[in-house]
Amino acid sequence: MKKKYWIILLIVILGAYFGYSYIYQDHRDIETEKPEFVVTSDAINKEFQDNSTTAETKYLNKTMEVSGAITEITKTDITLNNTIFCNLSEGYETTNLRINDNLTIKGRCIGYDDLLELVKLDQCSIKN
Repeated sequence: MKKKYWIILLIVILGAYFGYSYIYQDHRDIETEKPEFVVTSDAINKEFQDNSTTAETKYLNKTMEVSGAITEITKTDITLNNTIFCNLSEGYETTNLRINDNLTIKGRCIGYDDLLELVKLDQCSIKN
């Protein structure tokens, strides 16, 4: 009988440990990850416009490098070719960037905005 309680206690402790580890995973460092996809802004936008469900399955939560021309700049965000919205990680400044500069951005795809027709990336870093 005592052995049964120890086994149950061990299972509960292991379950709690693995549950905690799963829920509170370390944050990803997108800047140091190797990109799974290297694409142009026009190519990825076309994929999302053609079939957003398939494209989201392929790209969602994946690290990618996207290149294109800057069409909009704010203090913390960049838009490439009016189709890719990039939220920059802390520490990146847009003061040296100009409209129409060609740029490669590395970030994590967080989805597609059907209304604005924008592919959204976060945790972005400027590669060139």
